[in-house]
Amino acid sequence: MGGEGGGAESDFGALLLGHRRAAGMSQKRLARASGMSVRALRELEHGRARAAQRRSAEVLAEALGLQGGERDRFLIAAELGRRRGSRDAGPLETCGLPPRVPRLVGRHRELDRLRAEAASGGAVVVSGPPGVGKTALAVAAAHALAGEFPDGAFAVDLRGMDERPVAARAALERLLRALGVPGVRVPGSEAERSSLLRALLRERRVLLLLDNAAQEAQVRPLLGAGPRCLTLVTCRGALAGLEQVRWMRLDPLEGGSAVGLLAAIAGADRVAAEPGRAEELAALCEGLPLAVRIAGNRLATRPDWSLGHLVDLLRDERTRLRSLSAGDLQVRPAFAMSYRRLDPAARRVFRRLAAVPGADFGAELAAVATGAPPERVRGHLDALADAGLLQPAAPPGRFQFHDLIRIFAADRLEAEEPGPERERLREGLVAHTLAAATAAARLFFPDVHHSGPFASRTEAADWLDREAANWLAAHRTAARLGRHREVLDLARAMHWYSDGRLHERPWDEVFRAGAEAARALGDRKEEAALLNFLGWAQYRCLDENEAGLATHTAALEIAREVGDRREQAWALAYMGMELQRLGRITEALRTARRACALAAEFGFLDVGMSAQHALGRVLAGLGCYREALRVHGGLLEQVRRSRPNEEAQRLMRGVTLEHVGDCLAGLKDWRAAGEAYREAGALQVAGGLRHTGPRLAVLEAAARRRAGEYARARSLLEAAVAASEGPLDRARRQEALAELARLPREG
Repeated sequence: MGGEGGGAESDFGALLLGHRRAAGMSQKRLARASGMSVRALRELEHGRARAAQRRSAEVLAEALGLQGGERDRFLIAAELGRRRGSRDAGPLETCGLPPRVPRLVGRHRELDRLRAEAASGGAVVVSGPPGVGKTALAVAAAHALAGEFPDGAFAVDLRGMDERPVAARAALERLLRALGVPGVRVPGSEAERSSLLRALLRERRVLLLLDNAAQEAQVRPLLGAGPRCLTLVTCRGALAGLEQVRWMRLDPLEGGSAVGLLAAIAGADRVAAEPGRAEELAALCEGLPLAVRIAGNRLATRPDWSLGHLVDLLRDERTRLRSLSAGDLQVRPAFAMSYRRLDPAARRVFRRLAAVPGADFGAELAAVATGAPPERVRGHLDALADAGLLQPAAPPGRFQFHDLIRIFAADRLEAEEPGPERERLREGLVAHTLAAATAAARLFFPDVHHSGPFASRTEAADWLDREAANWLAAHRTAARLGRHREVLDLARAMHWYSDGRLHERPWDEVFRAGAEAARALGDRKEEAALLNFLGWAQYRCLDENEAGLATHTAALEIAREVGDRREQAWALAYMGMELQRLGRITEALRTARRACALAAEFGFLDVGMSAQHALGRVLAGLGCYREALRVHGGLLEQVRRSRPNEEAQRLMRGVTLEHVGDCLAGLKDWRAAGEAYREAGALQVAGGLRHTGPRLAVLEAAARRRAGEYARARSLLEAAVAASEGPLDRARRQEALAELARLPREG
């Protein structure tokens, strides 16, 4: 029939045509059953009439045999068609988009991504910590994209931080009514409302903004719009349980963007007049747009204030949160809302984590802080991260606070737990961290073969590296509190571990604190030992040879005073190498020989090896390569005989073979030097000197080049360049590139 052709142009017309065909009825048959004319039916199906009147729609539904939800959707589609044809049509004001956000600075990349997501449709969850600007971004994106959604842009504030967030059933009713469904036609159950929303949006192009969501169960019934729709969801948690959504985590603004936002609010001239203070102010605000806006508002309403004055107010952690308020705009309530939504156990974990000494932590320290088993604490840590109150850190399983949230956690700890309990908590965390670090570091002594609380030296190294921020902070806290024995024990234990991490820790600070603790305890022998460690850090880690020589001279004087010949040998061994660096060669040789003579009274692993190393290096510095080679060759044999633990043996052999390579290079035996450097590099890396590989590779390559082994040299240097990407490796990279330039051209 002619009336069966063309596609329907209205939602109701399409629905009518679909139901008629599903019922196997012609227009003529339906006209007879409903009492309507064939012409009226044709007008409806072709979209030339928007919809049937209410009574006609009811008669058509009865003639088509529609029941239940199908009948409701059919009658609602008719109602919507009539409303769209009405002069008063339009969404309810309660679901209109919030006002445009002024001064959205630093989010261009995120806006571009949301524009790209609009083309794909579906749902995007924008998550992040309190105050990071999730709503501001989503509202800005909704306004920017509204023109691409001709069937409307609607927003619902789900009030996820309230004591009673908006129920999904209530949110569905608001959206349905905004889409034109009369109140009497809104189904009663949540499932029916969700089904109706999906039906209404199936063929439309609509943008939905679901702001401030609480959890998955609240959001899930609101999703599932048609493929031409876009749903933006903002929440503090990740809502990881949702299906078929895409996620965007919003991070704090980077420094330049935060300063730009400050300038947009407080005035570009004021920021330009104090650029350094502006950067510090942005850093104190942690890049959180809420905090930056508050700081900008305070400045804008106080034209006589300098940026420096506000910086001074914010530097004091005790008053920082109080200072970040302007009228009813405050940072603290943003954190407090997330905190209140936690269960009591998670709140306890959150506030007690403020007592952790370092910047990041895992389940181990969290368990110590709370007294709960690690497996239970892990769930709380994940929940806190989902709530935006913790930030995941590297490696996986580690977490950290943003500074402002850490201050809030400390406030909660102060307010909610008694003073004695807080003191026990802090003391317990410091004691646990120092004891574990001391036990782990002792495994690096060459004569230690048992594992203690750690299964292996590798496990101990991993722990020390992972918890470095915590044991360093605990060491500083213990020094400040006068816990001298713990401070001294940790510094003493770090002696051999520090060899493998020369530039990764502030060893001068660690060993100086140890020396001061020994002095406070009146232990002169320990003071001499820790001064020797400090002098080593000064010349070896900081390249401060004069300072190192002065410190070792002081250690030598104390060791002589108390009759400690062992520490005299250590001091003389270090002094020999410092004197050589300072160009005082004759003194260096004499001092190194004295060190070896004293060291002979003690075990090889105790001080003998270090003293002989010093002598060999001084001899090589004098050009006495064959004599130095005999010293280092003898060392290799003594390492084998002394039977240190496996890791220490690899390290000792690796370091000695490097010096052997230096001597062979001095003798111009390039091929043998290259082999010595190759073996030294492999052993040092296996022994724990993680960053030594590129340095030994450059030395080996230089020897291979002089031996005419150009292909091998090129391969080594290219690998060294690729491995030297960090700031500490810049000099090594330049050396490798310079050595590459010395190779003959290929081909």
